[in-house]
Amino acid sequence: MNVHDIVGRCEQLFEDLDFNAVKQWKAAAPGRKAIGYMPVYVPREIIHAAGMLPVGILGGGDQIEVIQGDAYYQSYICRIPRSTIELGLTGRLDCLDGMLFPSICDVIRNLSGMWKVLRESGTLWINPNAGADEVTGPLCAPNIFRSSFTMWQSGYAMGEVAAKKGHKKVVTITWKYAAGDENIKGFKESFEKNGGTVVKELSLPFPNVEFQALLTEIAATKPDAVFTFFAGGGAVKFVKDYSAAGLKKTIPLYGSGFLTDGTLDAQGADADGLFTTLHYADNLNNKRDQNFRLAYAKTYKLQPDVYAVQGYDAGQMLGIGLNATKGDAKNIQGFAQAVRAAKIDSPRGPFTISKSHNPVQDIYLRKVVGKENVLDSVASKALADPGLGCKM
Repeated sequence: MNVHDIVGRCEQLFEDLDFNAVKQWKAAAPGRKAIGYMPVYVPREIIHAAGMLPVGILGGGDQIEVIQGDAYYQSYICRIPRSTIELGLTGRLDCLDGMLFPSICDVIRNLSGMWKVLRESGTLWINPNAGADEVTGPLCAPNIFRSSFTMWQSGYAMGEVAAKKGHKKVVTITWKYAAGDENIKGFKESFEKNGGTVVKELSLPFPNVEFQALLTEIAATKPDAVFTFFAGGGAVKFVKDYSAAGLKKTIPLYGSGFLTDGTLDAQGADADGLFTTLHYADNLNNKRDQNFRLAYAKTYKLQPDVYAVQGYDAGQMLGIGLNATKGDAKNIQGFAQAVRAAKIDSPRGPFTISKSHNPVQDIYLRKVVGKENVLDSVASKALADPGLGCKM
């Protein structure tokens, strides 16, 4: 094939929203499986190694009219999640035997509507990043698994840390949206359980980054410490503004791990010394993590982050379940039994899966040293999300 033919074939595959090529591949040999994924942080090599076909999905572009999907997302949300739901609701994704769904934006991180669809369809899904509590809470289902975390977990662990450090009065601050609310809720639960008091809960609309008025309010309140949930560009600006306001020198700042994960280059010296909690840290120094980091660096020419670990472990969970069911992705009961019984040897450290299908894992206290989130200690050992509302 010449270059023109290759480009033409790629265009055909890209524009085929009925996934005829996938159907033809499966029909060519009985028992073949196809696994859908959004092309972010997904272990395609593991899917290939298991003899299955990874199928990249990034919505329907402008080739599909979103009708049913608008019942699950507001019309102003971008077309990627809305048209992906439309593909599922119209039966176009029925050729898939499972789906790996990462978080490429806050909307996709909070896939409550999508998960509701999945509960009803029974399709096997492993979620390698979205932290929305309700996915393994009220919307839990036998076919839905998570290899990452809940927002509650990192917040709860930091509440224990703040109390042990002797802080009595804390102000919290976040964007007013699901991720922030759930993370702050976890922090407040454990901090107040251990004798502390959250004296103010500050918030601003997502994705507003005009922090000055709230920083002034923090300074006037004079708490013992501040706990925050911000991520991405908001985390960068908040850390820099907090330092510029002189608060870093007088009021300790603590945060969920996403405050300093993937943001340290931009935050620079303003992040030095900050403590955060998350289920992964640099320099864990267990053999599994050392081997993983070395292999990842050789393959991709960069160091892995928490998202890479979660994707890797999603692949491990998929392998455990499919080995137990001899490749039958529709045997949800057998798949679930195998995954729940396993002790997964992860770069983050060994973890198990709860009855609501969320990792029961160590949450680490990390300290920013240079451009790394260095392990300080285990903030909470084998922390299990309560899975409130899960009726499995």
